[in-house]
Amino acid sequence: MLSNLLGHLVDSCSLFEQHCQFCGQRPAPHGVCQCCLPALPYQITARCPQCHAQVNSGHAPCGDCQQLRPAFDRLLAAYDYDYPLDGLIARCKYGPQPALQGALAGLMRTLLQRHPALPVPDLIIPVPLAAARLAARGFNLPDALADALAVTMRAPLARDLCWRKRNTVPQAGLDRTERLANLRDAFGVKHRCDGLFIAIVDDVASTGATLHALSKTLKKAGAKRVEAWVLAKAHFRHT
Repeated sequence: MLSNLLGHLVDSCSLFEQHCQFCGQRPAPHGVCQCCLPALPYQITARCPQCHAQVNSGHAPCGDCQQLRPAFDRLLAAYDYDYPLDGLIARCKYGPQPALQGALAGLMRTLLQRHPALPVPDLIIPVPLAAARLAARGFNLPDALADALAVTMRAPLARDLCWRKRNTVPQAGLDRTERLANLRDAFGVKHRCDGLFIAIVDDVASTGATLHALSKTLKKAGAKRVEAWVLAKAHFRHT
């Protein structure tokens, strides 16, 4: 509550005028100016109903999902992971930047505009970082994204329900099979989630291996439905 109030005061005060995180030229109280907002990447195309990958037809799961169905019931993304959003996310992942982090949290709400009938989940959970990685970075971007959705939807935020049991090898450079193996049994849940509809929130999804692993853990703990909501989806066209 206090952080929201302080954010409002900063946005309203000319001494703290913020400029667009993309062009850096125009005032943008919420981080992105109205000229840059339409340029953010999102292709209106057929999507896999399971993992949100671009496909030739959106009526059936893509080849990857047919080969190994993800544990999450569906994945939704606010944007595509492409220029210029990809660079902004990369900047935010490796050092605390409150203004940039706030801008990305604001963009996460676009997910609700794309899916106006989205049901309110019983819990919203940010994908956790391993303790060592969290200590090194000083923050976890999915926390801010999940908080923005929880406030807007008036849904409970369960920031500490899940944790990473081990510091896994970085996913970059691994294929889908290797990523799934890397994250096997990587997450823990503190208590039962019987019958709950849970939304897990992350910044970027590529193969979906992280979201699959966390969803699988939550379903083992009794969750009835788990959806994955991400700021950006990296795409590889599937058939």
